[in-house]
Amino acid sequence: MTIEGFIGTVWSARLLENLQKSLVYGQPGVINRDYEGEISGKGSTVKITSIGDITVGNYTKDSDISDPEALNDAQATLTATEAKYFNFSVDDVSRAQMSNNVMDAAMRQAAYNLSDVADQFIAGSSYADVATANKIGADTAGIVPNTTAGTTAYDYLLQMGTKLSESNVQKQGRWVVVPPWFVEKLAADERFTDASASGSTDALLNGIVKRAAGFNILESNNVPTVAGSGGDAGKTNYKIIAGVPSAITFADSVNKVEAYRPDKRFADAVKGLHVYGMKVVRPSALALLTARATT
Repeated sequence: MTIEGFIGTVWSARLLENLQKSLVYGQPGVINRDYEGEISGKGSTVKITSIGDITVGNYTKDSDISDPEALNDAQATLTATEAKYFNFSVDDVSRAQMSNNVMDAAMRQAAYNLSDVADQFIAGSSYADVATANKIGADTAGIVPNTTAGTTAYDYLLQMGTKLSESNVQKQGRWVVVPPWFVEKLAADERFTDASASGSTDALLNGIVKRAAGFNILESNNVPTVAGSGGDAGKTNYKIIAGVPSAITFADSVNKVEAYRPDKRFADAVKGLHVYGMKVVRPSALALLTARATT
């Protein structure tokens, strides 16, 4: 016996749609999904080819130009390192006492939980690859934003923007993901609350607070934290990442969603497998602020 009305491919698509709607770090507008569909299972790899620089020369009338230069390419590999599953059942007796959409509700919850785990993976795997020149603060000396001019939360956003600009990163589509306490500190700055200075965003992103300091500012409880070291030993530092969508590529696939009847239960059950991987392909297009809320 199978679950009434269950179509595996439809539920797989529905689950993936819910995953994408729930992601903050893993949503379009923060990362790119240029290699979506090329992940078939854990261990799958995708070769990402980038083209090297091309020389621009001066042209002189009636003179030969230089011989064509060979294009140099470099390859990075995105590997599907993660495979997460869910497996739940609803007893026939319990289901009879519940509304008819109990399985849909359970699938939505499964999608949210899977997306939360994937979001933490993207966040935790990204900050280590940020270009060294684009880092502000360190585990030995986390930044503590305060109200002094030049050292406010807003000022550090501006500094992150400067790091990106000095790395020739385009201004369009810049984002930053911050923890709730950082938003509270931003709200104390009139430059943040001034609507005329905030600009606007063309697309509504999950977790967005507003646009300010040249960034789409997103709030998340999944901002990575690390234990401080040296002078910050015993303190918790947050890894606040900023960048553009082209910096990080993410690919995932809901490989299987299967309905079944457990042998030893009178129940309907559903299990699913979510496989994914990510790669920082442009380290210089990211900036990192290591900060903490209090001294």
